[in-house]
Amino acid sequence: MTVATLAFYLFACTAIAAGLMTVLARNPVHSVLWLILAFFSCSGLFVLVGAEFVAMLLAIVYVGAVAVLFLFVVMMLDVDFAELRAGMSDYLPVGLLIGLVLLIQLGLVAGQWVFADAAPELRTAVAPIPAEVENTRALGRLIYTDYVLLFQLAGLVLLVAMIGAIVLTLRHKAGIKRQDVLNQIYRERHEAVELKDVKPGQGL
Repeated sequence: MTVATLAFYLFACTAIAAGLMTVLARNPVHSVLWLILAFFSCSGLFVLVGAEFVAMLLAIVYVGAVAVLFLFVVMMLDVDFAELRAGMSDYLPVGLLIGLVLLIQLGLVAGQWVFADAAPELRTAVAPIPAEVENTRALGRLIYTDYVLLFQLAGLVLLVAMIGAIVLTLRHKAGIKRQDVLNQIYRERHEAVELKDVKPGQGL
């Protein structure tokens, strides 16, 4: 067994175990830490297949930004997770049924999986030769030249999802002072200033 094969099994088993612990961990902080370990393991797998740029992006963007953001949100918010898990037993049968259906579908796909004879040639025809084109340049050409329309549509879907999340979470609470710019611009002098005639030796 070569070093690359040993590293592949190590990263793959670590990623699977970390993914399971992310879902099964009772403490949400521990779940985020397991998620970070899964991201690092996936970065190692990308390095093994020669996608160093994607591995670096996964480590910087997901571990350095997204996972850290999750960790800060979980630690800063005062969320009663015991209360959230109180109704879990009511939805457990439905969840188990959905999981069973997914496992059956995966079993059917794995049982009928057949590699085409021309599959290796088709994969090598799409990817450029590594000795001629760098990893970053090849990825940029695929995203911004060959599949630029799909890339823009994916960005549009993310934009719509972000706007929908903002609309769903926006709440106007009563009794909170908010700045009204138009009211400040169009107010008159007598509405904002009041003159007091203070006599000498007397206070207001």
